[in-house]
Amino acid sequence: MKTAETRRHPAWETLGRLLRHRMFAMGLCLFGIIVVAGVLAPVITSVDPTKLAMRFKFRPPSADFVFGTDNFGRSLWSRVIWGAQLSMMIGASVVLLNAVFGTLIGAVAGYFPRLDNVLMRLNDALMAFPAILLAIGITSVLGPSTVNVILALSIVYIPRTARIVRASVIVLREMEYVQAAVAAGAGHWRILRRHIMPNAMGPLIVQLSFLFAYAVLSEATLSFLGLGAVPPTPTWGNIMAEGRQYMTDSFWIITIPGVALMVTVLGLNLLGDGLRDVLDPRLRIQQ
Repeated sequence: MKTAETRRHPAWETLGRLLRHRMFAMGLCLFGIIVVAGVLAPVITSVDPTKLAMRFKFRPPSADFVFGTDNFGRSLWSRVIWGAQLSMMIGASVVLLNAVFGTLIGAVAGYFPRLDNVLMRLNDALMAFPAILLAIGITSVLGPSTVNVILALSIVYIPRTARIVRASVIVLREMEYVQAAVAAGAGHWRILRRHIMPNAMGPLIVQLSFLFAYAVLSEATLSFLGLGAVPPTPTWGNIMAEGRQYMTDSFWIITIPGVALMVTVLGLNLLGDGLRDVLDPRLRIQQ
């Protein structure tokens, strides 16, 4: 008779190890705060983040203005919270596009040797450029907008995701259970879907968690340079760009969104480290 312990699903065991992992738990808390703030932005703040109130400009943080106001008297609290929503939306969109197209390209390249050379040379051509410089070039051509930022960051990071998936598929396609499926007459797509991709999820999930952090940071960089969402739409990057000339006397305008960005990236990196430690079988063996 099986005990309750032996009946536990592997997914629950993995979740338990993740929650017991200190870095993962800390990252989950930090990132969770930002996600909740972004999702509940309409509830947390009822102030229009684009509303001008010149008589209140450059107010420091206080009971009336939690994060102070900017050079146009706009509530920095409202702008940072709504900026969190936009950052989470852009990060999630880039991760979703990478999960679909990066996985597809990597799986095809890794499983079909005849296509591998063509796809990987295209990948190498895109990866030859530093990620942020390529993103700046694409958004400069397409023009500043939220959609163009998502498109540019997806183009930049899909080759990196594809290479991670390809490496896993190349190893897995030589495994005995895959060769047995081939000998049994299973089709290529069935083998990829049922036997290879489920076992390649570990490295992919870790890559996507780090990719979320890269996307949020890159979006802030593009917005800071004027290539992101068009003002007055609030993003952490353009808030800091507007506040940089006032940083001596009104330091909170650039400091507070900078801290929000730091907390988000730190939380996502801690999440990624925790996922890597738990999901990477080589690290589990070493432990």
